[in-house]
Parts: sequence; structure tokens; C-alpha cells
Amino acid sequence: MIAAIRTLARPLCLLSIPLLWACDDEINVKTSSADSVLNIDAWINNKPETQHIYLTLSQDYFDNKNLPPVASGALVTVTDNEGHVFKFAEDSTSVTGAYSWYPAKGELLGAVGRSYTLKVVYKGETFTATSVMNRVPIVDSLTLSYREGQGMLDDTYSAEFWAKDPAGKGDTYWMRGYKNGKLLNKASEITTAYDAGVSSGSGFDGVTFISPVRLGVNADDLDSDDRPVSPLANGDSIYVEIHSINLSSFNYLAEVVSQADRMGGISELFTSAPLANVSTNIVNSNKNGSAVVGYFNVAAVSGLGKKFYF
Repeated sequence: MIAAIRTLARPLCLLSIPLLWACDDEINVKTSSADSVLNIDAWINNKPETQHIYLTLSQDYFDNKNLPPVASGALVTVTDNEGHVFKFAEDSTSVTGAYSWYPAKGELLGAVGRSYTLKVVYKGETFTATSVMNRVPIVDSLTLSYREGQGMLDDTYSAEFWAKDPAGKGDTYWMRGYKNGKLLNKASEITTAYDAGVSSGSGFDGVTFISPVRLGVNADDLDSDDRPVSPLANGDSIYVEIHSINLSSFNYLAEVVSQADRMGGISELFTSAPLANVSTNIVNSNKNGSAVVGYFNVAAVSGLGKKFYF
């Protein structure tokens, strides 16, 4: 809100120059605090590694100096429809509220087709959610995509993955890219797919993922002049993962992008929906109990990496 007020102040000054010569004062607005809400970040998968679920408490919107407070002392389990229980132990050294499940050698959390129930007991309240592990296609290969620069834009090199969506409508995915070992996790770098296209109405099923999806695993960076930077430089490595997600998780990520990847400035008044908590599939067993935010998804994952030289 402060940013919006500052943006609005300058155009008003231009209209009032004959009457008022100095009206570029900074306006600070005091916003009220809200009660903390439990946030459960539970995106787990069948990769052969430690799985983490993060429990934190919400904080004021303008508090950008501190990490969200850790929600300590919870009991966290995931149970599949065959009765297997996976216990997530609190990591007392974690500043991000991590609760972790450590697999035995060769053990995986999850199998395609099974359903899973998350249960979190925190301060006498019980929060639950369900998710099904859906199928995932194999990443066949990674290739280099080149685009010649035009005008003020330089030549660009991008990674492009190749995979085929299995036949049968309704598969949804989250494509995650890692550049030189670092996850690309800005809102503008979130790429999802419905079957082989970008939405349910695209009509691409049982075919190779379309170009916007294949190229969506690259870094989205700008230089000091706000011009796009080539996603790849010579010698960069890219690792691509496809995560199978539930349809509700697909819609959740769309909401996250809508809320986080915003233009800013005065255009927010006319082009963007108001900021609000995104939806959640986690519920409090007590309908009159505390609110909760966050999401639970169990994914099957396929991946492939490559270092590029050109």
C-alpha cells in the first residue's frame, strides 16, 4: 500500500504545480498487525532422499527483515492408503521450521497411484490434507535452443527439455529447473503444465510438451537496464525435474504466480486482483478452530541434467 501511495503522489503533484511547488513528501502508513496463522509447506516426493515439511507462522506483510517464526513442538505424519506411516521429526536446528523423514537405504516415500494423508497436531489442534501420487513422464533429453538478438536484445541461449505426456486427459505437472545446482524458484520461473499444454483447454494430450513448457525451465533474469539476460552462458549446467501434481495443486500454483508476479506501480490499481491468502487443501478438524494456510502434495519425479558448451 505504501508503494501505491508513493506512486500516486507524483502525478497529483504535476497537476498542482501552479498552486503548490513542493508536494513530493514521503507518506508512511501504519498498518495493523494480524494474528499469526499456521503455515504448512508440505511438498514431498518419491526421490530417494530426506523429505521435509516446513511449519512456520505467518508474519505481517511488510515484515521483510525477519524469517517467519518456526512452529515448534508439532507432531507430523504422512500415512498412505495401505497403512504405512511416515513420521517427520522436528529439526531443532532448523530456522525454516523443517520436520524431516529420513529414509532407510533404498526406501522411497510413495508409489504412483497411492493416496496419502498428512496429519499435523499443533497446540492441541489437528490439521489434515490428502494427496494422490500421480504418474510422471520420463525426461528424454535436453537440447540447446538459440535465438538471434534483435534491436537492443542480445543473442540468447536456453535449455529445452523433451518429454511426452502419457495419453489420457487430466495429468498436471510442475516443471522445476536448477541452474548450476540452484533451484530457479522466482514466481516468474514457475512453470506448470496440464497434459502437454499450459491449460485444460489447450487440447494437447499424449504428445510432446509444447514449446512454452519445454523452455519454461530457464532462468528469468534482467540486466541493469531491465533487458532480458541470456538464460545460459557457456559451461552452465541445467537439471530439469518433472513433478506430478494434483489438479488442486496446479490451481494453487497459478494463484501463487498471480499474487507474487505483479507489475507494481499504479497499474496495480487497474490490472491486478487484491492481495489475499491463496487457497489451501489443509483443514482444521475443528471447524471453529484456528485458520491454516499452505499446501500438501505428494509427487512422483523424473529428472535429467546436462552441461552446455557452445
